[in-house]
Amino acid sequence: MNQLFAQIGLYENVEYVLRGKDGKIKQLFQENFLFRFLLKKGIVSPHAWKIPFLFGYWSDTKVVRNLVTTVGKALVAGRINASGTPDPATYIAVGTGTDAAAAGDTALQTEIADSGLSRAAATVSLVTTSTANDTAQMLKSFSVTGTKAVTESGVLNASSTGTLLCRQVFSAINVVNGDTLQMTWKVAVA
Repeated sequence: MNQLFAQIGLYENVEYVLRGKDGKIKQLFQENFLFRFLLKKGIVSPHAWKIPFLFGYWSDTKVVRNLVTTVGKALVAGRINASGTPDPATYIAVGTGTDAAAAGDTALQTEIADSGLSRAAATVSLVTTSTANDTAQMLKSFSVTGTKAVTESGVLNASSTGTLLCRQVFSAINVVNGDTLQMTWKVAVA
């Protein structure tokens, strides 16, 4: 028996902006395809961006494509038809983990719980990518109170533990006391 069905694709992009205590934007390293490929294969670590002309360039923003996890896909399916009634994914977490994002991930590798970078509820809205309100947007600005090298982030559906909708790993965003790290997550349904 041949079954036909519609498939929903999830496309995700996250933009990072880092500001110093003076409010001025700090440059971030934007990885290129080669760096992302080598990172995914585990050949380089998020700290291996020291050769800008080979692995990317410096920019006012960093935009990273991430991975929707297996449990994240189940969360979306459950939200669509209220099966199991999972909570919405509205929390953003950051960490220092360096293992490449994988479909089987259920949590960040090393979630940060201090320095003003603890998991927090985002400001949520619907925005337009292709058609009206086809993209879920989560926005969070973290006020940093310590020094960290942030190398991973994710969206979850609870203030602790919970289901990991998506995760990404990237070259380090080095933050210090007084910085503000703003993240804008967009998950579009296409």
